[in-house]
Amino acid sequence: MNNGPLRQSLLAAARGLCQARLNVGTAGNASVRCPEGFLITPTGMAADACQADDLVTMTLAGAAHGARAPSSEWRFHRDVYAARPEAGAILHAHAPFATALACHGRDIPPFHYMIARFGGSTIRCAPYATFGTQALSDHALAALEDRCACLLGNHGMLVFGRDPAHALDLAIEFEALCEQYWRSVQLGPPRLLGDTEMAEVLEKFRHYGQPQPGEGP
Repeated sequence: MNNGPLRQSLLAAARGLCQARLNVGTAGNASVRCPEGFLITPTGMAADACQADDLVTMTLAGAAHGARAPSSEWRFHRDVYAARPEAGAILHAHAPFATALACHGRDIPPFHYMIARFGGSTIRCAPYATFGTQALSDHALAALEDRCACLLGNHGMLVFGRDPAHALDLAIEFEALCEQYWRSVQLGPPRLLGDTEMAEVLEKFRHYGQPQPGEGP
């Protein structure tokens, strides 16, 4: 199955990460769920150099089909799709501010209400593990529990959305939030929102945005 529209949407998101300066060169990777499992960007190729036919089809069993080898990070893409049915597309980036925080191994606390955009009152940082390993995937899954974004220790960011365009929007918002946190701590520890304040925001975010096809009136 060719999955032409999915290939084009994934390629646009992968290139969008570079255009937004969240990735440089061959850093990062992107995928989208498809009937066979998922499509993923190839290893060692910059997004601008990729064409739709370079994207690799993978099954949830880990079998790859295509002219190119898949991203070395395919394991955490596969595992997120298997564990999180709401994930339609996954983006991984070495974005500057997210990576700076990840290199300190720190979670992002509730310094701003937009933390709730990603599903919880904090954004977790997964422990470091070598890229492409099952250990990294296991750490990422734990950090993503009840969340749609996390930091990967000494590595970068991981975000998923309902489709590639949505995931790209979230990745850009996430990097902006990381920059705001980085800047705020230059002035000292920021004031943090309390549990009650964050619970109110989380409830509001349950109904945030425009209804998607098949949702609501």
